Amino acid sequence: MTQPTIGFIGLGLMGGNMAECLQNNGFDLAVMGRNKDAVAAAVERGAVEFTTPKAMAEVSDIVMLCVTTSEVVEGLIYGDDGILAGIKDGAVVIDFGTSIPASTRKIGVDLAAKGAGMIDAPLGRTPAHAKDGLLNIMAAGDMATYEKVKPVLDVLGENVFHLGDLGAGHVAKLINNFMGMTTVCTMSQAFAVAKQSGIDGQQLFDIMSAGPSNSPFMQFCKKYAVDGVSDLGFSIANASKDISYFVQMMDDMGTSSQIAEGTATNLASALEAGMGDGNVPEIFDLFMKSASS
Repeated sequence: MTQPTIGFIGLGLMGGNMAECLQNNGFDLAVMGRNKDAVAAAVERGAVEFTTPKAMAEVSDIVMLCVTTSEVVEGLIYGDDGILAGIKDGAVVIDFGTSIPASTRKIGVDLAAKGAGMIDAPLGRTPAHAKDGLLNIMAAGDMATYEKVKPVLDVLGENVFHLGDLGAGHVAKLINNFMGMTTVCTMSQAFAVAKQSGIDGQQLFDIMSAGPSNSPFMQFCKKYAVDGVSDLGFSIANASKDISYFVQMMDDMGTSSQIAEGTATNLASALEAGMGDGNVPEIFDLFMKSASS
């Protein structure tokens, strides 16, 4: 596909920078989003703003979604004036968010009935990487559809992986975030237990980081628990959503994960305590309160 017209929905921190990257590489964009400043910036760079997903889909060869939840994705696909109502034969929808695999597969079937394809392509790395086209992209979908959009994915990503059939990208992303968020919760509680027991947090870090427990996540947890610096850049609200999706995925597979369920409970407690906007290592404060109550 040569210089396709791209519809982009969701110009948050990540999506806005991805849209800018595409425009800087010569792609024509149609845009929608709740972040009006980001939409205005894209329009100033030459994008055309649309007010309904249907109207956008009618002019787009690729429709890219960078939104928050499976519920939002399904609303954009199936809602009044949704993407499904306007999608062109041969077009492709790419979901860059973290979604429930079963939902992704269902959408893929419904798009295929309209002659359109779908790729799930959740992301790794940060909005700064997005602006420079250096994301990690975990793509999945049938090979013909993947190869059609691969040149565009290569513009956005330094490392683009094809993981298999539709939904496999979202499975991999949920596994990745399950590992990461359970690790952060575990290490944050470890620092809380140490502090409550009178053990110096810096010494605990020195001990643990000298062995195989050392990791970037430990560094983030130590920065907050010991140094008071919160810079992981991933919110408790997002972590709670992703872990709940992992739990649901396990249920859809006919099994369960007590580890994920425990982490989900901790993150839900943090949400109830009004901590949703904080970075995940800040759950240390929840563990401190729990230990002192």
